[in-house]
Amino acid sequence: MTHRKIVVALGGNAILSSDPSAKAQKEALVQTAKHLVKLIKNGDDLIITHGNGPQVGNLLLQNLAADSEKNPAFPLDSLVAMTEGSIGFWLQNALENELAKEGIDKEVASVVTQVIVDKDDPAFANLTKPIGPFYTEEEAKAEAEKTGATFKEDAGRGWRKVVASPKPVGIKEIGTIRTLLNAGEVVVAAGGGGIPVIKEADGTLTGVEAVIDKDFASQTLAELVDADLFIVLTGVDYVFVNFNKPDQVKLEHVTVAELEEYIGQNQFAPGSMLPKVQAAIAFVNNKPESRAVITSLENLGALIESESGTIISKG
Repeated sequence: MTHRKIVVALGGNAILSSDPSAKAQKEALVQTAKHLVKLIKNGDDLIITHGNGPQVGNLLLQNLAADSEKNPAFPLDSLVAMTEGSIGFWLQNALENELAKEGIDKEVASVVTQVIVDKDDPAFANLTKPIGPFYTEEEAKAEAEKTGATFKEDAGRGWRKVVASPKPVGIKEIGTIRTLLNAGEVVVAAGGGGIPVIKEADGTLTGVEAVIDKDFASQTLAELVDADLFIVLTGVDYVFVNFNKPDQVKLEHVTVAELEEYIGQNQFAPGSMLPKVQAAIAFVNNKPESRAVITSLENLGALIESESGTIISKG
C-alpha cells in the first residue's frame, strides 16, 4: 500500500471555526497537520488542497473598508492569490513542525496555483456566486454603475455582488506540482479552487473575477497528477442518505451508480455535500481503478487502519 499518491481536499472547518484571527486559524491548522501527517507516516505521497471562502470574504471586506485612491481595493483574482499565500504559509509551517516532531525528513511546498477556465463557459453569462458585503438596492445600483459589477438580491438579506463559478479545465502549474511530488515533497496547491485565469487568443493568461468550486478544482488536480486516492474532507465521518431523519443511513462502500441514483433523489444538499459527491464521482469515472473517499479530518486515522468513511468505487 505504500507510496500511493493521495490528494486531500481540506474542508473549511480544518482552518476556521468561529474565530477568524490569524492566530486561531494557525492553531486550527496545527491540529489539522497532526491528522494529515498520519498519511505521510503511512508512506503516502500527499497533495493538499484547501478552501478559502471565509478568508477571501474577510479580505475583500478589509480591502473595501480601506478602499481609496491611494490604497485601492484589489480585484478578486489577487485576493484569492493572497489567501493561497497566507493559508499556504500556515499549513506549510504546521506540517513542517509536525513532521519534525515525528522525525520525518520531508519538505513542504505551497504553490500559488492558476487554474484555467474556459472564457466561453456559460457560467460567465449566468453569474451565481455571491461575494462580499450586503448592500441596499440603491447602494447596489450605484456600485454597479461605478464598477460595472453585477448585483443580485440574496435571500431577502440584501443585494450582493455576484461573480461566475466556471468549471476548471486545466492547471497552469501542473508540471511544477508533479516535479515536487516526484521529489517526495508534500505539496499544498489549488487553494480556494485556485486563481481563475482564461487563455487569451495569443496564449497569454489573464486573471478573471470568478470563484472556482474547490471540490472540482481538487478533482481536476487529482486527475492531472494521476492520484490513486482522492480524499474529500468534510464535517462528518460518512455521507448519509435521508440525513438527519429517523431512517438516515450512512454510506460505507458505495458505487458511482448508487450515488447517481441518490443524486436523482435529491439526497445531497447543493452547495455543501452535492459538489463533494459529484467531484468524487468524476474522479472515479475518469480513473476507474482508483477510489475516492468522503470523510472527516478526525476520521483519517480510522480510514488508514480500517477503511472507515464513505468509500466510492466505480463498480
